[in-house]
Amino acid sequence: MNLVAEMKLTAVIGGSGLEQAGFLKEVKRHTITTPYGPPSSDIIEAELNSNTVFFLSRHGEQHTIAPHNINYRANIWALKSLGIKNIIAIAAVGGISENMPPSALMLPDQIIDYTWGREHTFFTSDNVEHIEFTEPYCDSLRQSLYQTCLELNIPVNLDGVYGATQGPRLETKAEIIRMQQDGCDIVGMTGMPEAALAKELGLCYATIAICANWAAGITPDAITMAEINKNLKGGMQKIVMIIKEFLNL
Repeated sequence: MNLVAEMKLTAVIGGSGLEQAGFLKEVKRHTITTPYGPPSSDIIEAELNSNTVFFLSRHGEQHTIAPHNINYRANIWALKSLGIKNIIAIAAVGGISENMPPSALMLPDQIIDYTWGREHTFFTSDNVEHIEFTEPYCDSLRQSLYQTCLELNIPVNLDGVYGATQGPRLETKAEIIRMQQDGCDIVGMTGMPEAALAKELGLCYATIAICANWAAGITPDAITMAEINKNLKGGMQKIVMIIKEFLNL
């Protein structure tokens, strides 16, 4: 068993494309009530190669919740309430840097938050705290996932900067140019406040990002849903392999 997974329950937050992957054997369904309203979906306690893993569908089980409408606080609080310590967050992203073409994988180590208006903290005016967020992702979990990829001979970028945008629209060419200048390697819509909320609750959180398409203006080609779905299908097969191996190591 993986050293990280051995002592800590692991949950997967599924993004675009993973909800329909059908790789989990459901054992129990947890309907959680939280102080922040309902989470995006029931949390599925499942068996995967004789190992227990929990799964939460970030966009809802029918993929009906847009990124800016996700109840991130309820999702993270619900996982914490079940005793989860590790969260592997799956994210479909656009590639900005040249090492993130469609279908490529990344374990980002940094994030820039361009979102606005989202409920982004558990702390209230009566409970002001300032979490240390220099390193937004859990390095021990990232390194374990990286070693898993090496075992499987699956290429993955270990470091990179995730730019989190508001959505649900895709970005303009000018916005991507700005993000390039800011140092972003990938762009997605769900990275924040998810990472910060996990940090506030003391959870070990890492993202596996799968590139669904080049970001706006990187190539002269238009972004199409057909291209996105094609790249996600192949990428999610690799992610399923990684999760299975991670739990088995």
